[in-house]
Amino acid sequence: MPRSSPTAFAVIALLAGPAQAEPVCDPGRIEILVGEDRHRFSIEVADDPAEQARGLMFRPALPTDAGMLFIFEPPRPAHFWMRNTMIPLDMVFIDDAGHIESIAERRDTFSDRTSSSQGPVRAVLEINGGLARQFGIGPGAQAIHPAFRAAPEPHRCAE
Repeated sequence: MPRSSPTAFAVIALLAGPAQAEPVCDPGRIEILVGEDRHRFSIEVADDPAEQARGLMFRPALPTDAGMLFIFEPPRPAHFWMRNTMIPLDMVFIDDAGHIESIAERRDTFSDRTSSSQGPVRAVLEINGGLARQFGIGPGAQAIHPAFRAAPEPHRCAE
């Protein structure tokens, strides 16, 4: 049996190009790319009016790696408050391409003050307050989830 040389493997690796991570496309998870960092959250999806109206109200805690994703069909301006919400939250507004549009850091639990997106969004991700800042999540970061059908090719989930 012929032996392959280490040089042959190096040439094959160079021709194949750099390895790219496949997007995580599980409807129960979302991944946020910030530069080379990947932040993954297990999520509950709120995609009907009843789930969206209740959201994370009345819950005393949320695991650090968890959140809730509110999905809008079609994309629309989003307005959120913290009424009956016991947990300080970050609201991550995400457009149809999965780009983070804006962040609202909310530490004022039980508040009727509204936080709004800057324009139409496909989804809003709620995570524990302060995590967006801690992880460097901000406008322009990329979210990967099946809801973002207009995401750039390397970040789009197969249908």
